[in-house]
Amino acid sequence: MHRIAICAPATPISREIAACVQALAAETGGFELHFHEQCFVEEGHFAGPDALRLAALLECANDPLFDTVWFAKGGYGSARIAAAAVAGMDAAAQGKAFCGYSDCGYLLAALYRENIGRPAHTPMPVDVGREGGEVAVRRVLGWLAGDDGGLEPSLAPGLAPGLDQQPAVAFNLMTLAMLCGTRLMPDLSGHVVMVEEVAEHLYAIDRMFFHLAEHLPGIAGLRLGRMSKVPVNDRPFGADVEEIARDWCGRAGIPFLGHADIGHDAANRIVPFGLARPAARQ
Repeated sequence: MHRIAICAPATPISREIAACVQALAAETGGFELHFHEQCFVEEGHFAGPDALRLAALLECANDPLFDTVWFAKGGYGSARIAAAAVAGMDAAAQGKAFCGYSDCGYLLAALYRENIGRPAHTPMPVDVGREGGEVAVRRVLGWLAGDDGGLEPSLAPGLAPGLDQQPAVAFNLMTLAMLCGTRLMPDLSGHVVMVEEVAEHLYAIDRMFFHLAEHLPGIAGLRLGRMSKVPVNDRPFGADVEEIARDWCGRAGIPFLGHADIGHDAANRIVPFGLARPAARQ
């Protein structure tokens, strides 16, 4: 039985979302899900104050009975507790997969920097509420059971000779841009870096690439995920998302490797940090 602890380092989820995910796990079989009560706490924007969110995360990470810590939802808030979280994790956290994306990328980055567990960009429980979201949840459960069919396609062995042997990471573009220059930022030299974004103007995307391109020396290349729900500005920007990414990659000498099947949608694929491998315990 694979035991999954679910907490909310940023914003809360509803009990209805939790019930839907529990039902899917029961149908799949082989999983035992434990939603921490903190997932349902609401205090302003957050799923409880920083201290409560930190305590819940450490309770899940340091409990040897759990195999995986699955972040319930992004939003904003993980950055506020990430440094304290990795500092408070003990040996039990080393054997776990840590799963999430978007704002939870702050935690994934900190975990990867400190070589704690197996962080991975994956869909989250909240995604069950999206159109087609049940497929996204099943994708994560399949990967946790050892099935690599849900991996981002460029990570499939043999698809891109040489590249599938390079370590990879995936982040929300804003999250990665904000990580740069902080104590949470891991060394990404030699990595394929994948980025996605949602609900940002094209000029804001350009601004983030301007900042990011200066902070990724020596990466193996960049893959562009989906930049969805781009707001319409009061005047045309003059370049689309791919043109923006290619421009800044060219200025910084970063190889542009094409597209990645990641984004804020149900099609969001899995990117284990480092070399791709199933999350199931060996």
